[in-house]
Amino acid sequence: MPTLDSTTIIIAFIITLIAHVGAKYVLRYINKYYRGVPMIIIAIILTLIILTLIQLPYATYYAHAKPVFDRLLGYSTVLLAVPLAGMDFKGLPIKKLSVIVLLASLVGAIVPMSLAYVFALNMDTILAFATRSVTTPVGLSVAQIIKAPLVMANLIIIVSGILGAGVCRMVFKNVKDDRAKGLALGLVAHAIGTVEAWTISPTAGRYSAFGLAINGLVTAVWLPIALTWLL
Repeated sequence: MPTLDSTTIIIAFIITLIAHVGAKYVLRYINKYYRGVPMIIIAIILTLIILTLIQLPYATYYAHAKPVFDRLLGYSTVLLAVPLAGMDFKGLPIKKLSVIVLLASLVGAIVPMSLAYVFALNMDTILAFATRSVTTPVGLSVAQIIKAPLVMANLIIIVSGILGAGVCRMVFKNVKDDRAKGLALGLVAHAIGTVEAWTISPTAGRYSAFGLAINGLVTAVWLPIALTWLL
């Protein structure tokens, strides 16, 4: 692993910031011709372009950016309480939402694990797939408890989030309710889906944050207990 130094950490942070801010402007231009490209995909492409232009190896960038953004990701997950505080819970069908979140939590863990088992993947990989439906800080904490490989769990969470955000526009083509769009993105694509939900509307963003937070809480409670008991 490359030796970490403060200058490279600052450079890595600035590269990531420029890529994500630039992605917003690029997305506005793209949306004039085609809607449905997730902003996170554009940000990734811009990051790779910048790294190529300044000839900074990706391994060096990753090693210096990861500690910073791992910590910031945990803070941002806690800050999801801010949009949740702005939600109007009056008249909200709490019982129905509770059933939806519980089912999403169960399906989000059991189906990926079952598919991994069907394809004869090893036990470590099967356990890593258990964290698929929750955001990274929660997923990595759960992975530590159930002794799943952290790198594999992290990869599965990120890829599932990108895929969910990538196909959501097509899936939501005939869905008019922004609350349903947001809740689905929060439950299925967690943090990356929540970013995409905010590009749809503030309502979708709030409901996505609600789905992400509650799903993460529910999954973090039952999943380690269930797997520890079964294994």
